[in-house]
Amino acid sequence: MQNINSILSSCSISSHQCRCFEKLSEAEAALIDKNSVKIRFSKGEIISKQGSFVSQIMYMEKGLAKVYIDNGKNTLVLKIIKEGNFIGLTTLSEDSTFLQYSASAYIDSDVRLIDISVFRQVLSSNIEFAKEVIEILGTNSAQMYGRFFCLTHKQSYGRLADILLCLSERIFKKEEFELPLSRKDLAELSGMSSETVIRMLKRFHAEGLIYMKGKEMKIVDFEKLRRISETG
Repeated sequence: MQNINSILSSCSISSHQCRCFEKLSEAEAALIDKNSVKIRFSKGEIISKQGSFVSQIMYMEKGLAKVYIDNGKNTLVLKIIKEGNFIGLTTLSEDSTFLQYSASAYIDSDVRLIDISVFRQVLSSNIEFAKEVIEILGTNSAQMYGRFFCLTHKQSYGRLADILLCLSERIFKKEEFELPLSRKDLAELSGMSSETVIRMLKRFHAEGLIYMKGKEMKIVDFEKLRRISETG
């Protein structure tokens, strides 16, 4: 049984590996390919804008992006999208006319834009493809519920520990990596101010939990960082 603490994380990085395209017939794969285009988005560039008309499903082929809600003053990051994941699946219903959130690239990213009417057509005709998409939606929802719970109930140290562990274990899959996120990005993800994040990172570094030099990041003590995450 999955540990509840592995589900309740402040950082909603999808752990689900998309396999839906493997369920397509040759004709269906050709149809989607014909009705899609790959676009390179530079670091910081807007991929999709909250309130814009829904016309495509976006598939991250390479890169890293954030999905967020913005009211002009405050930003709430809903989740992080890595390669092999979709942006815009919640707009699959034909009643969904406008995007309810924005997405922007953390790093240079390749995104395939698929005509939403074609995606819906394949979804309705291929039950195995539809099952995979439903599984992705279910996993994403569960992770987002866990994120909102932690933002509400975990202390600041636990939330930051979540983010660092997620980046190491789900994105880079190694203990040492170059951090593509700014201190402001980390603050948005953990629901804190940039000043608080900077102060806490320095403390984690001083206590030997992490090594940090510029954008270079290394998780030194996984066990202690995980205890902080679980008890935070």
